[in-house]
Amino acid sequence: MRDPRRITLVNLPPLASREWDCSLGAATRIIMVRTVAILEHALSELDRDVERVIVDRGATAAESLHLLAHLPAEFHGDVLIITSDGSGFLSARARGDGRMLYPLTAVDVDFYLETHALLMQRAA
Repeated sequence: MRDPRRITLVNLPPLASREWDCSLGAATRIIMVRTVAILEHALSELDRDVERVIVDRGATAAESLHLLAHLPAEFHGDVLIITSDGSGFLSARARGDGRMLYPLTAVDVDFYLETHALLMQRAA
């Protein structure tokens, strides 16, 4: 059976504490990728509909910049890079041609993750 949902690729460190919603009922199909090198390869080789890429404290600044510099031209999704303090950077397509890079606070990162329903819902 083929999964019709769009894909979110997530790179995270082995002891990550975030609870990603990988359930069958999730709005997006989350695929965990252990290294940025594999993430880059997946972006260039994956013939599926990748909606966004998230690097959740799993890469150095140099690895993150390398990823952004080598995004395939046909990739139009977001790239969210979350730093060790919870803040981050969002790379998104700009109007016209190219991409923009936006600095985000930790609150902004949490808002992005919640808005796109990427995390498990917490019990009230």
